[in-house]
Amino acid sequence: MFVAGDFFHAIAVVIDMLLSVYMWVVIARAVLSWVRPDPYNPIVRFINGLVDPVAYRISRIIPTRIGMVDISPIILIALIWFARSFLVGVIMDMGARLR
Repeated sequence: MFVAGDFFHAIAVVIDMLLSVYMWVVIARAVLSWVRPDPYNPIVRFINGLVDPVAYRISRIIPTRIGMVDISPIILIALIWFARSFLVGVIMDMGARLR
């Protein structure tokens, strides 16, 4: 059974790393929105392509505009923190119980 426990632990670590990287991409998108970069830059397009669909869905559910400020990145980061603390914790606990 220890193989299944190690497998769940490894999955939890990978999910934690992916969520951490995605959180930094969301932060980069928020910073890029302040400086108005070239929209044809491939890096900017990649970051926008990763963050904008999720931020748009959040904006459709919750009104995220406060004047000129869009708080959807803050809500998205909070959701990522929740997923990292809850989802990753649950998977790690499952792995620990199977050891």
